Amino acid sequence: MYKLDIGWPKIPEYFTGQTFCVAVDSLHGLVYVGQRGDNVPKVLVFSEEGYFLYSWNNTVEMPHGIFVSNTATDSSVWITDVGTGKYGHTVKQYSPSGKLMQILGTPGNAGSSLIPLQFDQPAEIFVEESGDTYVVDGDGGMNNRLLKLSNDYKAIWLTGTNGTGIGQFKIPHSVTLDPFGRVWVADRDNKRIQVFDKVTGEWLGSWSSCFSEDGPYSVRFTANYKYLIVAQLNINRLAILAAPLVGSIGDCVMVNTVQLADETKPHLVDVDMKSGAVYVAEIGAQQVQKYVPLS
Repeated sequence: MYKLDIGWPKIPEYFTGQTFCVAVDSLHGLVYVGQRGDNVPKVLVFSEEGYFLYSWNNTVEMPHGIFVSNTATDSSVWITDVGTGKYGHTVKQYSPSGKLMQILGTPGNAGSSLIPLQFDQPAEIFVEESGDTYVVDGDGGMNNRLLKLSNDYKAIWLTGTNGTGIGQFKIPHSVTLDPFGRVWVADRDNKRIQVFDKVTGEWLGSWSSCFSEDGPYSVRFTANYKYLIVAQLNINRLAILAAPLVGSIGDCVMVNTVQLADETKPHLVDVDMKSGAVYVAEIGAQQVQKYVPLS
């Protein structure tokens, strides 16, 4: 279903740290990469053709998740920061050039799950065109929850505590939405995907049968919403799952897999909703790879 674009990026040497996350701005043809390390730029920006454009480093400590939000008037880059220093435990909005525009959370302070905008290692963010925002919090901290915020960053609902039961999480690691009003969460250490109603936060179902070997690290839909792309870091694999249409989410059906090289460690992915290309951030190989659909 996919083939590796071996010419992307043109110069891989720009990857100088551990590449944890990738986000596609398909409207403007840009790809943002978040990487970690000492004395490395934390955000790299490439063209979708693979040319390095620029980088920035402003107030980013340890990027975990990254997301590009486009509205009618502007575009912005959201980063979840799991650092333990003065910028960590936050979800931050930047301009495309790296100017800090908004901070959610209290920088440097890990939060309790009782306070909506107090994060503890927030893992990923997904922003709808309406501005409604979904955050999975967190990546191994004291919080295990899914949070929905309004476009003025007030909590609409939050759900989840630490545990293995229905609607509970053990490291909610990635979040995305489908066109049918459902929120999909990679519940990593419970080795399942859980699904919620975007309006109410009500639990709609879960998938676990595809994840006996390794839990899901990412959730992203293909451009036609027919499939879900899931990274499985410990077995170096991308799983391609059939996405259910309206109605019951049913059981997990694995349609195909992309086996990556040993020690690649795919962490998070993003999909170009125009071209269908899949970008994979690999913390073992310390690179982002681009997979293009076979026509």
